[in-house]
Amino acid sequence: MGRVRGRQWALGAVALVAAASAGIGAAGPAGAQERGATLRIAVTQEVDSLNPFLSYTRTGTDILRTVFEQLNTASAADMSPEPGLAERWEPAEDKLTWTYTIRQGANWSDGQPITAEDVAFTFDLMLTDEVARTANGSYTANWESVTAPDERTVVVKTKTPQTTMTALDIPIVPEHVWAGVDVGAEPAFPMVGSGPFVVTEFKESQYTRLRANKSYWRGAPKVEGIDFVYYKNSDAAVQALRNGEVDLVNGLTPTQFDALAGDADIERNNAKGKRFNELIMNPGAATADGQPIGDGHPALADARLRRAIAQAIDTKTLVDKVSGGYATEGGGYIPPLFSTYAWTPPADKARRFDLAAANTALDAAGYARGGDGVRVDPASGRPLDLRIMLHASKTFDTQSAQYIQGWLRDIGIATSLQAVSDNALNEATTGGAFDLVYSGWNGNPDPDYILSLQTCAARPNADGKGATPDSFFCDPDYDRLYAQQAAEFDPAKRAEIVKRMQEVLYDQAPMTILTYDNALEAYRKDRFAEFTVSPQPDGFIMNQQSYWGYYSATPLAGGAPSNTGTVVAVVAGAAVLLGGAVAFVLTRRRKATADDRE
Repeated sequence: MGRVRGRQWALGAVALVAAASAGIGAAGPAGAQERGATLRIAVTQEVDSLNPFLSYTRTGTDILRTVFEQLNTASAADMSPEPGLAERWEPAEDKLTWTYTIRQGANWSDGQPITAEDVAFTFDLMLTDEVARTANGSYTANWESVTAPDERTVVVKTKTPQTTMTALDIPIVPEHVWAGVDVGAEPAFPMVGSGPFVVTEFKESQYTRLRANKSYWRGAPKVEGIDFVYYKNSDAAVQALRNGEVDLVNGLTPTQFDALAGDADIERNNAKGKRFNELIMNPGAATADGQPIGDGHPALADARLRRAIAQAIDTKTLVDKVSGGYATEGGGYIPPLFSTYAWTPPADKARRFDLAAANTALDAAGYARGGDGVRVDPASGRPLDLRIMLHASKTFDTQSAQYIQGWLRDIGIATSLQAVSDNALNEATTGGAFDLVYSGWNGNPDPDYILSLQTCAARPNADGKGATPDSFFCDPDYDRLYAQQAAEFDPAKRAEIVKRMQEVLYDQAPMTILTYDNALEAYRKDRFAEFTVSPQPDGFIMNQQSYWGYYSATPLAGGAPSNTGTVVAVVAGAAVLLGGAVAFVLTRRRKATADDRE
């Protein structure tokens, strides 16, 4: 975007907004393709990073899965492991040594051959560099060594048996590009990858442009590329779908989803999703070596308080009133879609919504009410006045927070709502600068990664790097069970351990699972044929465990033309609310990108 003065840039933004409001086509990414040749996707979550070692948000990982092939990918049918860059794999009898045979004839997008040395380089980087372990370090934490005895063979030795070796969710990077560069920096464009698409452009809070990888070993995609276009909220994204500015959108609200039912040019998709919404309660944020960080309310270190907060939240109301019935009530940490590992609290342990019981529990724990009705922490003497941080762009957060604020008031807890950008929320969470915060994750077919988020090792170093913290939970019993499940190859025994882990989380309540979202999506069926969903037959298109939804995109011959070019995200949001967009332009914090790196 360049370094321009704030006043000049703001005036330019106002002009663009005025043009969009007047129905004049807004400028899109340079070199935009004809409609249908490019799949345009609306997203409402900002990209946290396009560095495959750092990105862990839904949008970032969704994009990177199309760019970097993994050793094993998830099948479209049932998300079970199937060959990716590795044609086959073989464990030793003791399950400590794994040998992977790398696919012959596969090339990087720049034409260089993909070899075992690239795989070994990627894994060695994660073994030796703390920053490289930020997003997916749980997979390599138990590894002893990685070698590449020849161009097609990779040998991984683990310290103890590791059941996730057939489902390593690790992007493989090209050694000839990444050797000698700062592993923590944002990549240069075009990115050199091995998947069906290549990232060629990125504008923060605006768009990410991908072009088809013509040398992809499965065969080139049927589209010329994909544009992920950022919109400030789902209303703007849905309007863009109706107007023909984009072709595919997910994360629809129930009202939006229902409203699209009568549009002859739009196909809807309602699938059981793999994502959950959670409200995290800061149990005492600390670094990996136990040094306290952040500014969370000290009372939240008390599990009795956390359990009372969880009991004061009516998840059925959230499903009915906020999610319009397109969700399932929260319970265990693993979404019900993954039925092998999903856990439901038994009747004798379930915390049913009960404000009277929550009040009684707080009375018994010594949290007396002050003269204003707000309870006081008996240890610190501080009132229970808690901040609730939420995603400004998420309708679920903004609507459900109103209910939660009221319920907590009824049990003597005052709250203030702080709606912030996705990236600001991520930074605050990583730094422990929160009391209560909305979060959520997409589950995986193998539960190891999402379970690892609650281990002591998931806490960051003093610089806020080296791990992916969620709640800052740290419990020795949970860590012991985590190690057990990671080494258990008997599916039934492993499932029982995973369920016991979820019992620990439920009892200690570092978070409460609010809802499991349905995946509400819609696409322009006048421009694109039916997409491959996963899992089949009733799965989702976007945010899959692999890339089948995007790779299957097939333009229809003679599809309807677009009304405008791809809309830059700031303009798209501004068309909905001019004043808010200009304020966003003037105040948004800029991170370094390929265009303004010094």
